[in-house]
This record gives sequence, structure tokens and C-alpha cells, in this order.
Amino acid sequence: MGKHANSIDSKILSRVQSHGKGWVFTPAHFDDLAGRATVSIVLKRHTDAGTFRNLARGLYDYPKTDPQLGLLQPTIGDIANALAGRDEIRLQPSGAYAANRLGLSTQVPMKVVYLTDGRSRTVQIGKRQILLRNTTPKNMAAAGKISGLIIQALKHLGKDQVDDHVIDQLDRRLDDTARKQLLKDIRSAPAWIADIFRKLAQPQKDLN
Repeated sequence: MGKHANSIDSKILSRVQSHGKGWVFTPAHFDDLAGRATVSIVLKRHTDAGTFRNLARGLYDYPKTDPQLGLLQPTIGDIANALAGRDEIRLQPSGAYAANRLGLSTQVPMKVVYLTDGRSRTVQIGKRQILLRNTTPKNMAAAGKISGLIIQALKHLGKDQVDDHVIDQLDRRLDDTARKQLLKDIRSAPAWIADIFRKLAQPQKDLN
């Protein structure tokens, strides 16, 4: 390996290690260090050595190991963040996954759905699938915010399934900043969810 190539290798390894075990990344994270061909060679070398793990095409992680559980899988959120950064798109958790993220459902779906302003496609990570579904600008208006997550979770549950218990669960997860965010994004919500936003936006002691 030439001196320059060795320097690039060291810089890539150092960057990955600086993020710590469990970091999910793509070749795009090293565009400032070298061209894609060189980066790919370095990533393959460290993958073959077992330092990095190739999760899917163009998607890697710095695997974390648990003393009891062994090699751990990256979280869906970490994978989604890496995809969003690489493809310069926004992603919004949807369906059962959104409800699970908020503690409104114990179901952990094997097929996780994200709404996106990018193209629709499926990313396979082991036995798990991440479905990216292109959607309307309105559905992405609150993407990445607590309000967007609540909108998608409540849509999944359906109006008839949202009772006082669900409202209380959501209320316990909100701080003052989150409550203000709900009011800012109220126009992005269907009318029945907007009514819930107004209720949740009140200080907790005033809800009952």
C-alpha cells in the first residue's frame, strides 16, 4: 500500500472509530477524503478484516458486540439516518413503526415503513426490510419532528382507537418544546388529529 493510500485508510478508520461502535455509514461519509473507488477499496479491506460490516449495498456499520448477546444489529433509526444523509432525502417513520417509537404499540414490525420525498424502494437488512415510500409534500411537512411522528402513529391507530389512555401516553412524552412544535405543525395534521394536538399542547395540569 502506498503512503498516500495508507494515509486515506488511516483517516477513514479514524473517522469511523471516532463515531464509536454501532455507527452506520455509507461511502458518502468519506467524500472529502478520497474518490469513491478508493473509498470502496478501503471499506472492502476493513470489511474483509471484520472491522466493518457490510449491511447492504453501499451501507456499512462499525459493529457493536454485547458480552451476552454477541454481535448486535444496528437500530432501524441509525440505518435510516445513514440512508437519508447519503441520498439527501427526508424520512418520516410511519405505520406500526411510528406507533412503536412512541410506545403506543409493542409491535416491532419486520417491515418498517418510512415516508420519503425521495424515490420509493426497499432496503433489505438481514431479515428486516425498510420500505421507503414516496409521498406528498404535506405528509413530509413535519418530517423529523415529534409532530410528524405523532401524526403518522395516530393515523396508523385510527380515530376510533385513540382514547384517553393513548392521549395520556403521548402527553407523558412531551416537554414544553414539543408542545409548541405541535401547534406549529397543526396545519399538517388531519382535522381530528389537529384537535388532539390542541389538547396535547396545553400544560399537563390543564388537560383534565
